[in-house]
Order: sequence, then C-alpha cells, then structure tokens
Amino acid sequence: MTTPGKDDHTPRHAMDGAFRFCPQCGMALTPRRIKPDGPELQACPRCSFVHYQDPKVAAGTLFTIDGGIVLLKRGIPPSYGKWVFPCGYVDKGERVDAAAVRETREEVNVDVEIDRLLNIYSYEDSGVVIVAYAAHMVGGELQAKDEALDVEVFPVTRIPWADLAFRSAHDAIRDYLAHYPGLEP
Repeated sequence: MTTPGKDDHTPRHAMDGAFRFCPQCGMALTPRRIKPDGPELQACPRCSFVHYQDPKVAAGTLFTIDGGIVLLKRGIPPSYGKWVFPCGYVDKGERVDAAAVRETREEVNVDVEIDRLLNIYSYEDSGVVIVAYAAHMVGGELQAKDEALDVEVFPVTRIPWADLAFRSAHDAIRDYLAHYPGLEP
C-alpha cells in the first residue's frame, strides 16, 4: 500500500478524510451508506449533505523525437526523481486534450498536436484518472521546465522501466509501443 501523495498519483491536496464537518450547516459528519451496495461516505445527519470523494483527472502526451520517447524526470512529489511522460491535472472548465497539450508545453517546452486518444487509466488504489494521448511535436525546443529535473529522449531499448514514476507510465508506454510498432527494438 502506498502513502497518499508519495508513490501514487494522489494529489498532495487530496480531500480524503478532510471533511469532518458539514460545509452547509456545520454539523459533524458521520459515515453512512447512501446505497445498500455502495461505500460508506461522510454524510451530515442534519441536512443530508454527502461528501463524495471524486477523483482528479490528469492528462498527458506520449510522443517521439528522432525515434525515441520523450520522458521527464519529476521535480515535484509524488515520485520525485522518477521518469514519466508529460502529464498534469486538468483545470476546471478546461478540455482534457487541451490540458494534455498545455502540460506538455509547461513541463518540456514543446508544442504538440494530438494524434489520438491512447487510453484512459484508473486504478482501485488511486484517486486520479489519467488520460493519455499519442501526439506529435510541432514546435518548441526540448527543455526541462519548472516541475522537471531533466528531460530525455529514450530509444525503446533504453526506457528506464525500473525508474518510472507510476503504474500508469508503465501502462501508457506499453500501449504506445503496441500502437506504434515501428518503435519496437
């Protein structure tokens, strides 16, 4: 089991357990099953407020330069110092594909265009849903930006599998390689 915000995708500002009192009437929240087969949720016994712990959504891109996959070394927790494809949280009101393009620019200084949806990754032990797109570079100059310690282009034979940040990075890179067989060693 991972510690939230350390090894998984859990945001450092996760709301799990943070609501102890009702934001509508101030009464102490108590665990309650809303549906017989559903999970226990924090609920208000006075005004019927229910705190649903909705997941965060992150979006990112996988793309190549000179036949290698672009990965960045994370400069922030969770998984500080581990490798991942450019990816970050979707802002409220932002299109998911636009967030993937924005995050790529913010993290590795490259402009990309989306080619296709690669896959959507969610796991029972994570509070984040990751949407990964296959993309291609259309501008910019590869450079590690604010949240990255380094950025590299990895030939398929040198992908740092043991040093990838998240299970979704493993899964997305494998899916990317399966959809683009010309990259295989």
